[in-house]
Amino acid sequence: MTNPIRIMAADDHVLLRKGIAAIIASQPDMSLVAEASNGREAVEQYRTHRPDITLMDLQMPEMNGLDAMIAIRTEFPEARIIMLTTYTGDVQVLRAMKVGARGYLLKTLLDKELLETIRAVHGGKKMLSAEASYELAEHATSDALTPAEIDVLRLIAAGQANKQIAAQLSITEDTVKGRVKSILSKLGANDRTHAAMIGIKRGIIQS
Repeated sequence: MTNPIRIMAADDHVLLRKGIAAIIASQPDMSLVAEASNGREAVEQYRTHRPDITLMDLQMPEMNGLDAMIAIRTEFPEARIIMLTTYTGDVQVLRAMKVGARGYLLKTLLDKELLETIRAVHGGKKMLSAEASYELAEHATSDALTPAEIDVLRLIAAGQANKQIAAQLSITEDTVKGRVKSILSKLGANDRTHAAMIGIKRGIIQS
């Protein structure tokens, strides 16, 4: 092809970048033009190379993939970015798609879905891996936690008791109990530990 799809891979794992490079090198219609090992580098490399497609890891040092994508798309609104993650959390998917990701791929499926996703996004489509789509559908009707409830859930996950949470957030213990009750109900959790596990799995809070 005269104009191969120009691709940038941003991931802090060298082995994963090598794997992506090998997959792309086998395709006559694609070319890897840049690599980055953190979010800040990804923004700089994007400015320099202006790739057609950017493969962006969600969790990276210095600047995470979400923030790097926002920075790139603020400057280059036409940027087509596919998020890569080991994580199926539906909140993460939604967050990424809301701020302009064109695709979302699980790293475990790169060998099966990477090329198809790159070509689809380059052709103007949005692509979600099947597992990510399932997560979104599964929780589409769930009641979202409020920011105040997320604060409480984060402290529950850190192992804090109601009294400690109340002191840290400058609220009463009764308010904490009310929020915990609401959190358990919204997440369909059996207890606090279960709620924290669901929060981490779904990407509501970070582990």
